[in-house]
Amino acid sequence: MWLAVTREVSPMLAGCELSFVPRVAIDAARAAEQHHDYQYALESLGCRLLSLPAEADLPDSVFVEDVAIVLDEIAILTRPGALSRRAEVASVADVLRRYRTVAAIEAPGTLDGGDVLRLGRTLYVGESARSNAAGIARLRELLAGHGYTVQGVPTRGCLHLKSAVTQLDDDSLLLQPEWVDRGQFPGFRIIEVDPDEPHAANVLRIGDALVMPASFPRTRQRLLDAGFHVTAVDVSELQKAEGAVTCCSLVFRADE
Repeated sequence: MWLAVTREVSPMLAGCELSFVPRVAIDAARAAEQHHDYQYALESLGCRLLSLPAEADLPDSVFVEDVAIVLDEIAILTRPGALSRRAEVASVADVLRRYRTVAAIEAPGTLDGGDVLRLGRTLYVGESARSNAAGIARLRELLAGHGYTVQGVPTRGCLHLKSAVTQLDDDSLLLQPEWVDRGQFPGFRIIEVDPDEPHAANVLRIGDALVMPASFPRTRQRLLDAGFHVTAVDVSELQKAEGAVTCCSLVFRADE
């Protein structure tokens, strides 16, 4: 069974952290409606939802991906690079302890889950403003006994590694070449985003299906032409908060 942990949208979403997109007005009520459509899309693809209540005082808390990394054997609680986000971790940790043994990134390490791309038994970690060398080293230490390799990947011009590259299937990646070098991922088939849609590289894989923002029709067509099943969702208000489709859930296998 696929389980998807999500959190309702904070009414203070407009006060979110921003790094690489300009601050514009955000309609939090509309964002909440879009988030509910996103949750419905996850359910339609076979996920059982576990939705946490909104955290009014934590504007970015809808983006639950950043506070944990959930693997088959263990869950790693992160230490987000933005100080304002560290209070988001505890409530997600309470949920994950029902399903996994839990470990944590500790100071001086910082790590955002959005920087972690798992491809088989290798975790590629963005060397970004949010994830530092100490955080990557701590992740490597925590996973050493579980048979995972942890590899740092330089990024440029984007918030997280998964802003620049995400997995399509076991052999294929969707990539924005301006933000990460394709040579970091030898052996994978690379599909590049349409040049007119620079933010389109973030898609969420659930089994054999993909979820992606509706605002990137040209890149979506590239994926359809390549034979992928794609569900498009409108997340335009969440995108104004520098969010995307992987950010809004922690999807993993769990027993009933």
